[in-house]
Amino acid sequence: MAEENNKAYTGDSIQVLEGLEAVRKRPAMYIGDVGERGLHHLVYEVVDNSIDEALAGYCSNVEVTIHEDNSITVVDNGRGIPVDWHKKENKSALEVVMTVLHAGGKFDKSSYKVSGGLHGVGVSCVNALSTKCVVTVCRDGKKYRQEYTCGKPVTAVEEIGTADKTGTEVAFWPDGSIFTTTEYQFYILENRLRELAYLNKGVRLQLTDLRSIDENGNAKSVSFYSEEGLKQFATYLDESREALFGDVMYIDTEKNGIPVEIALRYNTSYTENVHSYVNNINTIEGGTHLEGFRRGLTRSLKKYADGLGVLEKQKIEISGDDFREGLTAVVSVKVQEPLFEGQTKTKLGNSEVSSAVDQAVSEMLGYYLEEHPKEAKTIVDKVLLAARARIAARKARDVQRKNAMSGGGLPGKLADCSDRNPEKCELFLVEGDSAGGSAKQGRDRHTQAILPLRGKILNVEKAMLHRIYESDEISNIMKALGITIGTDEDSKAVNIDKIRYHKIIIMCDADVDGSHIETLVMTLFFRYMKEVIEKGYLYVACPPLYLVKSQRKKDLQRYCWTEEQRIAAIEEFSNGENDKSIVVTRYKGLGEMNPEQLWETTMCPENRMLRQVTIENSVAADAAIAMLMGDEVPPRRQFIEENAKFANIDA
Repeated sequence: MAEENNKAYTGDSIQVLEGLEAVRKRPAMYIGDVGERGLHHLVYEVVDNSIDEALAGYCSNVEVTIHEDNSITVVDNGRGIPVDWHKKENKSALEVVMTVLHAGGKFDKSSYKVSGGLHGVGVSCVNALSTKCVVTVCRDGKKYRQEYTCGKPVTAVEEIGTADKTGTEVAFWPDGSIFTTTEYQFYILENRLRELAYLNKGVRLQLTDLRSIDENGNAKSVSFYSEEGLKQFATYLDESREALFGDVMYIDTEKNGIPVEIALRYNTSYTENVHSYVNNINTIEGGTHLEGFRRGLTRSLKKYADGLGVLEKQKIEISGDDFREGLTAVVSVKVQEPLFEGQTKTKLGNSEVSSAVDQAVSEMLGYYLEEHPKEAKTIVDKVLLAARARIAARKARDVQRKNAMSGGGLPGKLADCSDRNPEKCELFLVEGDSAGGSAKQGRDRHTQAILPLRGKILNVEKAMLHRIYESDEISNIMKALGITIGTDEDSKAVNIDKIRYHKIIIMCDADVDGSHIETLVMTLFFRYMKEVIEKGYLYVACPPLYLVKSQRKKDLQRYCWTEEQRIAAIEEFSNGENDKSIVVTRYKGLGEMNPEQLWETTMCPENRMLRQVTIENSVAADAAIAMLMGDEVPPRRQFIEENAKFANIDA
């Protein structure tokens, strides 16, 4: 066999992918994946080019349009992509930008001082992954156009008229043979454009959806514009939380040649909510800019508290976490040569940025604390309260560990599976003992474990840390997963490497209470075990809403997950005869299904439908959790009024 393989491996086996063929062959290497996330990433790449023009001072307006066929058009009023002849490539500069990887103006710092585009693969990847792409450029009083198919030019760069403005228009049609879906979600693009507007004050971004037309013939449209930048961003992030005091601390400065913008405010919650950006890129894993921010914040606040003498008087140990409890902050830096970890750009590595941010936050806090002694004292009191809660949480955690060691480690209510390979194992978090009993009987005992949840778990959004450790239901979830949260050094640390299941499935009733429990559990994971979500381990089960059966033909039945499926099944089964020969069962509770039904509809891997919980936008996710689970009622009421029509649950 080895000899046969060696004979087959010749020079003819070596493939050279020309042009953008590599992108089409391995698209996930360039845009992350070929699902919904990768699809929307195409829009981000084009918009980021327009924003880079804004950073250079040449663009003030960006318009994104979703067309009826799910094609996208992005128009800006920047300088327009150059169209003159590129001597080295022997073609128009526009064609080079659109068809050659690692080509672009971002490498020339005389063209772009800072930019999000680092590797020059952005818009060319969009072109490669589109069945059709049309670029129109206005510059030097003329209008130019070129069309492409799957990354290859089908026309030359043509002069098609005159222009009294400058800018670039990119229209593209994502390739359905590559992407698993080509349907754009308005809210995903809306969240990103809102974020960009706050990060780039003075730039207007508009999103229009021609698929959604109201009774007056107007397309759905939103526009974002910010005069105050991150100051408004912090206020937006905190609109569903109760502010500790009204002020937003803010600075927009330059340190060591690095532009730094920071906004922060304190609220009465118990969670830290800090978002960091580099050249408009959300660095979800942080990096040196976040390290500098935390160091400057801790040192400045501790110095002020020491000056008041409260730390010595209270004789209490303060940690960095205590200074950040109830903190909402946005840190944005602009770096000429950003050092990111790979194309995903989730962590900054430039060491010089740390001291620049440290200096900026120290300057901002030093001024504010001295000028606002009343608010400063309120912050110190909040920090002391956090420290006491952390100490109480440590004691509760120690008790939990002792109990786990003495009791064998696993909760008594857990019906575990026999397999010990986490990659094959699933844990169902099931609402109620009744449904839990059915799930235990219907499951595959080799790979599926069942943990019944009794009632609604603690709302961690409104609970101090020690109460989380004291909660029996949350303790059972932690024990079943085999992980813990918090150490003496880091109260947010999670030992995700020891997790016992790579599929954690929330399975609740299809009613109001079931939806509430789902949200409570997702809030727990988002706030204290976010790595579980980021690794793709968390899912929500989708039990059917209806069972449609024919009384005339006893073997004719169908489970339905939507109202449309229910109507279609009734029409099919009745075959134009009386609707009375059909029996429709509405499942409100999982316990209404026997073990066999629960298995074949909701637990069997071949038949079931699962929704994977993902974090597409951490800012939007945080705002949603705070709005749904926090103390402020008006934002939640508004959300319910606007979205009640989309709910498909019974009270």
